Amino acid sequence: MVEKRFRFPKSRRLILNREFQRVRADGSSIRGETLTLGFLKNASPSSAARAGFVTSKRVGSAVSRNQVRRRLREIFRKHQHELKPGTWLVTVASTRAGRAPFSALEDEWLRLAHRASILAP
Repeated sequence: MVEKRFRFPKSRRLILNREFQRVRADGSSIRGETLTLGFLKNASPSSAARAGFVTSKRVGSAVSRNQVRRRLREIFRKHQHELKPGTWLVTVASTRAGRAPFSALEDEWLRLAHRASILAP
């Protein structure tokens, strides 16, 4: 049995503004109650999925924004091996995300990923 590594190194993150802009311009998005999932399929087909996270000041104080970002990173880290290779994701937290529990964020993220057809079979 092959052990899957559940690390989330910097190479798996979207960091540069042009990467976020590429997902926005060339990709699609699906809106949920607490999250909006922007995705670009086959952005880099030979590499693993990459993710970026956006939490505006509308989410709340710096403490709550950082908490939401940590939760979203953990959700991606846990489910990164279920995503199709080469997919770029941008998860945008809405105002409600600051008050949502981890399980609700995870359920919505998985539901949006399933609707986007970016989960590997």
